[in-house]
Amino acid sequence: MNANPNPPPWQKDIFQAIKHAGVQQVAYVPDAGHAYVIQSAIADPGITDVALTTEEEGVAVAAGAWLGGQRAVLLMQSSGVGNCINMFSLLSAADIPFVTIVTMRGEYAEFNPWQAPMGRATQAAMELMGIHVMRVRRAEDAQEVVSAALDGAFMAGARIAVLIGQDVIGRKKWERK
Repeated sequence: MNANPNPPPWQKDIFQAIKHAGVQQVAYVPDAGHAYVIQSAIADPGITDVALTTEEEGVAVAAGAWLGGQRAVLLMQSSGVGNCINMFSLLSAADIPFVTIVTMRGEYAEFNPWQAPMGRATQAAMELMGIHVMRVRRAEDAQEVVSAALDGAFMAGARIAVLIGQDVIGRKKWERK
């Protein structure tokens, strides 16, 4: 995962919202859609970056951070949401605020048919587990939506997922052979 030296402004906006909200831990499974935020978190001495082997570990990281007096954000791709379903029960059972930022697959111009089922199920799966879903549908709205999610979680105790549409992230392009 290499960060784009010239990332789209919305990626910078998301990192700024995370910094402004006082997030001290960023947990992630490497993902190109989150590359700038991940690299920025790694470079920031005020943030502990936590590389995960699987997404559900990030739910536990976020819960542990909150119980230890810190704020955390989980970055993942929509394909990882299914891995977290059982762990999401921890959040409601212990009434822990939570924010995840999810880059969507299986939507706009998806080339990989394996991504489509979880892409279609992501929002419903989150909602079934009691997580409020907010969507970034336009790049210029990213900072406001993420900021609102962070405030909703850390000021009001909500559990929120921000889904960043595949059309915002950009079309994946692969060479044909």
